Amino acid sequence: MIDTSLQSEPAAITGPSFGRIVRYVAGYAILIAVMLVSPLFVFLPAALFHCTVRNGRRIAWMALFIGAALAGGVVIAGANAPQVTLAEANMSVAYLVALILSVALPSMAVAPMIERAESFGRVLLTAILFGAIGLGATEMAMRAGTGFSPFADQVAGARITAAKLIASYQRAGIPQDAIAFLRKWMDVGVYCLPAFLLVDVVLVFVLSLVLFGRLRAWREMLERREVTTPSPYLFRNLSLPEWLLFAFVIGGLSPLATGVVQRVSANVLALVAFLYLLQGLAIFRSFLAATGAGFAGVLFAYVILGVLTLTGIAPLLLSITGLFDSFFDFRKFNRKDHSDESHSD
Repeated sequence: MIDTSLQSEPAAITGPSFGRIVRYVAGYAILIAVMLVSPLFVFLPAALFHCTVRNGRRIAWMALFIGAALAGGVVIAGANAPQVTLAEANMSVAYLVALILSVALPSMAVAPMIERAESFGRVLLTAILFGAIGLGATEMAMRAGTGFSPFADQVAGARITAAKLIASYQRAGIPQDAIAFLRKWMDVGVYCLPAFLLVDVVLVFVLSLVLFGRLRAWREMLERREVTTPSPYLFRNLSLPEWLLFAFVIGGLSPLATGVVQRVSANVLALVAFLYLLQGLAIFRSFLAATGAGFAGVLFAYVILGVLTLTGIAPLLLSITGLFDSFFDFRKFNRKDHSDESHSD
């Protein structure tokens, strides 16, 4: 006779213990704090993505909050040093606030997109949008809290640097035509300084996404979900949405505008041009991967690209390639059965 009195209750599914949560939060918080006060900030989004995928968003938010508080304590302690001027102290605080509002918080905003394995281009543009809002919020917060404008300080610094560079060229006997041309482009650079600040945000997210796509936690998540498509966060897979063409066209109309509209459209054009340059470089990388080029072949190709960059030819060709990829989809010529992921993206 079969005994049916045994109870077959389902095993309770429990999350990580309190001690383990504390260890996770403490570890990531220290890592985030170090990144916020060092050049390692370029990989801050990758750290937050890794924490989110591995431990969940709640632990990631707690680690970010504690890490930001620790970094704030370090920055404030340094700003109160006797040898630090008021402007330097304000700039240090503004730098930390900008990293939190334009890099850390946008990283958490796009973390759900990362978990859904959305495309490289869509994640990047969403992060740029939040990053732009964060930079604007940083400027307003610093003006309201300290009466200090980080943007005005950077503009003044850029003008001083440009004046020193032009003066050194004049002492070196550079022809006046060349100096006038250089002065014009430096003025353009100062005029488009907001776009260059966003370019820094773009590079931070591109580097972090490429690094994150190589981490084991990300690969394990793809395996758990039985995703058969290649990881979207290889640099060769960077493909910008087609609607970005409208931003390019709007930015191209900047010479016809005046005042604030002209400044905004010119900065939009500069930023979009850089994004298309990145897309062209991703296409170049995909061609190298499709041909199965080894280390020597890839190195030679990048050396040639670097030489052409010095002449200005390579950036122009890459930008044009990135722009017209929306029409022709150059990467569709890649071999579909190619699965070599050994190249470093």
